[in-house]
Amino acid sequence: MDELELLKKDWKKQEQNYPKLSYAEIYKMILKKSSSIVKWIFVISLLEFVFWTLISFGLKDTKAMKRFQEFDADAILIPLSVIGYVVLIYFFCLFYRNYKRISVTDNAKKLMENIIKTRRSVKYYVGFNLLYLIISTVVFMCIEFNQDTILIERMQVASANGELVKLYASIILTTLLLLAIVIGLLLLFYWLVYGILLKKLNINYKELKKLEM
Repeated sequence: MDELELLKKDWKKQEQNYPKLSYAEIYKMILKKSSSIVKWIFVISLLEFVFWTLISFGLKDTKAMKRFQEFDADAILIPLSVIGYVVLIYFFCLFYRNYKRISVTDNAKKLMENIIKTRRSVKYYVGFNLLYLIISTVVFMCIEFNQDTILIERMQVASANGELVKLYASIILTTLLLLAIVIGLLLLFYWLVYGILLKKLNINYKELKKLEM
């Protein structure tokens, strides 16, 4: 008998000493881990919302924001803010509902479906936040170009000197660069936090697939 066969026989002997978990026990473990992950997704999304709300309140007293508030733009900014808050509240409710659904799931197939729904909702949440940031930046830039008297004067001077295109290009490129940096930082945050949680959830999904085979 070769060395490999001896090792196999030895492993089979040792295997008998380990406790064998039933289908129900393995399912309960996966359910518990999945429920905990989805709960953390819900909690972190709320903490993220609180963080950005505090940041926005902190920026209200800055010189730039006070000057921006003087612009006649409430008809645009208020609906934009309301839409943002409504969609975020919808996602918080969705994350909480996902958590409650997973917590009470009583079969592997349904749990797999709920895991897929949770992963999809997190991706939509991240996508919405990035899209909302881009749209808000474009809206703010349009308001600046139309309402900011200092910028309008600069544009008039640049136009008189034949440098209007250069001024537009410099402002837009600077904005795009800053936006790219912010998006990059947000993507890094989402990858480190939600990405890791979704990866763990995906591992649970694969374990459930094996369980159903």
